[in-house]
Amino acid sequence: MTKNVSILGCGWLGKALAQTLISASYNVNGSTTKTENLNALSQLNISPFIVNTESDYFDTDFLDADVLVIAITSKHISGFKNLIQRIEKSALKKVIFISSTSVYNNSNTTVTEDTETNDGPLAQIEQLFSNAIGFKTTILRFGGLFGYNRQPGNFFKSGKPISNPEGYINFIHRDDCISIIKNTIEQNVFGNLFNACEDSHPTRREFYTNEFKKVGRSEPVFDEAGETQFKIISSEKLKVRLGFVFTYADLMK
Repeated sequence: MTKNVSILGCGWLGKALAQTLISASYNVNGSTTKTENLNALSQLNISPFIVNTESDYFDTDFLDADVLVIAITSKHISGFKNLIQRIEKSALKKVIFISSTSVYNNSNTTVTEDTETNDGPLAQIEQLFSNAIGFKTTILRFGGLFGYNRQPGNFFKSGKPISNPEGYINFIHRDDCISIIKNTIEQNVFGNLFNACEDSHPTRREFYTNEFKKVGRSEPVFDEAGETQFKIISSEKLKVRLGFVFTYADLMK
């Protein structure tokens, strides 16, 4: 049974994930790039490590785990190549790579895991993990992250026009992200690829008008110029494979 998890990147998502897993009796290693953050991780019962994929320093004890969750925003391809080499030399066999639906271009269609991606650095990093030898990676392509102190009603400065008002929203709440990661671990679903966005896809006009009201702001300003461009991310594969039900499925609520 998986009980030891290393989380590369204890930021806004990674730290909350660590706390959830610890409350479920997991042992968690957590990484930071700053020595001043080590004590804060320790106080949360996270075993702290300094890990920087873009430098030569790497404490290999960090990889002493059943599962590695990669939750950093770096797009440094050579750093990930080095990380993969370290994983391949370790006993670690299971990886979850947190990616993004930004790997898909706007196509004005519904997008599934079979849809062709762009050739940006994130898609290239995904491919590196898919091609790696000796361990299996499940790639989770999350939509825009929100929740808690990340309120969409505060995403734009006052008076700044919001572009593409008739385009569609592809967001996911942090709680659902954490539940998906935990379910992936507990159901032992590795070597797979999933899109992960809430079920509803309101227009940007509908969504941000509603979100501005929630935080007590006046109605947003929209940029009405330009052609509407969008993609609607389908999470059906995830829902079927994991039997997953989104807590925040209706973004208008």
